[in-house]
Amino acid sequence: MIRTYTSTDKRIADRYNSLPGAEDNIFHTYVWIDGSDETLRAKTRVVEKEIRSLKDVPTWHYDGSSTYQATGENSDMLLKPVNWCRDPFFPGGKSKLIMCETFNGSGSPSASNLRHQLVLVAEKTLDLEPWFAFEQEYILLGSDGRPLGFPENGFPQPQGPYYCAVGGGRITGRDISNSHLLACRYAGLAICGTNAEVLLGQWEYQIGPVGALDICDHLWLSRYILERVAEEYGVGVTFDPKPVIGDWNGSGNHCNFSTKPMRENGGIKEIYKAIEKLSKRHEDHMRDYDPTGGLANRRRLTGKHETASADDFSHGEGARTVSIRIPRPAVDDQKGWLEDRRPAANCDPYAVVNRMLRTVCCDE
Repeated sequence: MIRTYTSTDKRIADRYNSLPGAEDNIFHTYVWIDGSDETLRAKTRVVEKEIRSLKDVPTWHYDGSSTYQATGENSDMLLKPVNWCRDPFFPGGKSKLIMCETFNGSGSPSASNLRHQLVLVAEKTLDLEPWFAFEQEYILLGSDGRPLGFPENGFPQPQGPYYCAVGGGRITGRDISNSHLLACRYAGLAICGTNAEVLLGQWEYQIGPVGALDICDHLWLSRYILERVAEEYGVGVTFDPKPVIGDWNGSGNHCNFSTKPMRENGGIKEIYKAIEKLSKRHEDHMRDYDPTGGLANRRRLTGKHETASADDFSHGEGARTVSIRIPRPAVDDQKGWLEDRRPAANCDPYAVVNRMLRTVCCDE
């Protein structure tokens, strides 16, 4: 059961945030990925001064036996800060959210630390100036665990009226989506838009385009902010690729990708070269596009509901029932980017970006 916040809870929070001098307090909230490969954890410490660079942020420890990453006999794990943004949940503007890599007590990267692997690949491809942007879909859940707006029994009106909708009965959760957008903008993340999606209670936000490491860090931090915003509304969030079985859309995380040659005049040829490379590594990409090695994503990629089949690679200009879409502006301008529609909503972006760079830029 998801706990619902009461007016008393909100009054208490507001009272503390409005105390004289509250804005002078500075906090660092360390954020990391746990051993499930798709869930975030966080803890907060009081600091004496505002940071100016990552060098000012010390490492920290946590209990890995409580995050599916270690045993009780050897549970101390290390948090290494790798990126940061402003924290929208504390007053004053000086507190920060700190994205961290995780390391075992021996100093080796944890099994869930896919960022550490991406660093090496990203360095090899800097000359191509790869850019990434993600379209993160998610579904808001009520206290009964069903999508927000679904009736207690049965289902709402079939899909059709909910996408980019306006008006009562067609939209649920707009306050959460808008609050998340504003919080991410305040934090300084590269979020650039949001919209209601096809299923009632389903939303999407777009983030990027930025470089390989920053897009992944920004996406994870934006997910953290989304979970926190929804928490304050007493609402849950699921990134499950197909949480509602039947004639309903699932949730993906479309990856938009380009290199400098793709963005230059005549770059459409480079886009088609990239698609040819991607066609030869379809199964490798499918394994890396959700934390279960592709099994969960197959519930979504059926060839229906704006997806291609998980078993077949396909591409098309302006199409949404394909593995790789060439957006209409790229066709018209003969340069631009491609959209990989296969990643699941719960993908680890470090794995997606790593695989894309290795296939397209490193010819692996």
